[in-house]
Amino acid sequence: MRSLTCFAEKLIPGLLLLATLAFPLSVAAQSWDELSQEQQRILKPFEARWSELDQDKRARMLRGAERWKDMTPAQRTQMRQRFKRWQQLSQQQRDAIKERFKKFQNLTPEQKARVRKAFKRFRSLPADQRRQYRERWQRMTPAQRKRWLQRHRDKRNHDS
Repeated sequence: MRSLTCFAEKLIPGLLLLATLAFPLSVAAQSWDELSQEQQRILKPFEARWSELDQDKRARMLRGAERWKDMTPAQRTQMRQRFKRWQQLSQQQRDAIKERFKKFQNLTPEQKARVRKAFKRFRSLPADQRRQYRERWQRMTPAQRKRWLQRHRDKRNHDS
């Protein structure tokens, strides 16, 4: 059990940071002494440098701590796994994901719904077929990808 606690103590800060990157600020940031005991327990790894964190980062971390507190054990396990995968990505991969997320956030609700539907459809494919599609996409040049996307947009618009 102790090893799990150590593991969680190392992952929680990163999980909180990752989980809060995309959410708008809504919580007033506070000094460490003003935090509740529960918040201090969850954010303990940040205690030494709490005062150095800017107000926005503190607010995001407080929201993350609140979400963490409300998660079920299964949800916490899932977050730990996601964070572990995130840590294993290169900085270039992380930056690309962040950029795609920003683009997604700027889509209209209808566009977001189409993206979600396409993703759900893709995830429902057998793993081998998904792998083949990924490999094919990666072999395409930017021009080929653009033509492929346009063909599928045209087809989708024609079928609507």
